[in-house]
Amino acid sequence: MIDPKLYTLLAVVKFNTYTRAAEHLSLTQPAVSQHVKQLEKELNVKLFNRVGNEIKPTSEGQILIQYARQNIALYERMKQRILDEQTQTRRLTVGITHTAESNAVAEVLGRYSAKNPGTSITIITDTISDLYEMLANYEVDLAVVEGRIRNNSFNSLLLDTDSLVLVLSNNHPLAGKNMVTINELKQEPLILRRPASNTRNLFAAHLESNNMSLSEFNVVLEVDNVATIKDLIRRDIGVSILSRSVCLDELKKGKITVLPIENLSMSREINILYHSDFIHIDILHNIMKEYNKVVKFYAS
Repeated sequence: MIDPKLYTLLAVVKFNTYTRAAEHLSLTQPAVSQHVKQLEKELNVKLFNRVGNEIKPTSEGQILIQYARQNIALYERMKQRILDEQTQTRRLTVGITHTAESNAVAEVLGRYSAKNPGTSITIITDTISDLYEMLANYEVDLAVVEGRIRNNSFNSLLLDTDSLVLVLSNNHPLAGKNMVTINELKQEPLILRRPASNTRNLFAAHLESNNMSLSEFNVVLEVDNVATIKDLIRRDIGVSILSRSVCLDELKKGKITVLPIENLSMSREINILYHSDFIHIDILHNIMKEYNKVVKFYAS
């Protein structure tokens, strides 16, 4: 069994106040404070510092938080595995990026689950950094990420190779060209993903390798949601730099135009990451087969 004080600890971290943590746990605030004090006494450390109106974990507190998350996730996984064994169910939690949410990955997971009775898939969307942390803590079974693998302790399976392209409306004056130049792009109102996005960071990195920066471009909007960006493009609000994979459906239906940018070859891998003790390897290969079918359909 997991020590209830660890659940209290994570609630305090999540809500950043003892009061809201107590409400969430249906405890009194003194009970929450007592749990934290007991942990500090047991481990002989200080877990939090107060900074203004906020409470910040100490370095020792961060260590405990990491292991608390991992232990709770493993415990919950154990209970779920036992239940799945009893009910003959295979349950997966898959973490994907916001980019993957808009490309074929979510569709592939849905199709696979529908075709395989007894398989249940939960999709969690987050940033790449958070997905790495969730995978490390066993909070997700698989993570689908773009770009180079940051942690060699995970196993990986190459799902696809993607590229960044200029996305614009079919009515745009540049839509009839085979490619656009950097100088042409600088004249356009640019809609970009937020700074935490790997897509944006890859674009910025390629600019820097060519002695340029985003400050030289006319960035008019920053938007997290890829679907919103594509909608704005179709309304001629601006153009954007996106993964080609997130535009497959619109390209097949002739709703938008994508073009390469001269002297900027922005390609990256899409990988499935998993722990070495992941037991459903057959699911990975079947997901890859389903992915290839879906991508082939959009490419035809």
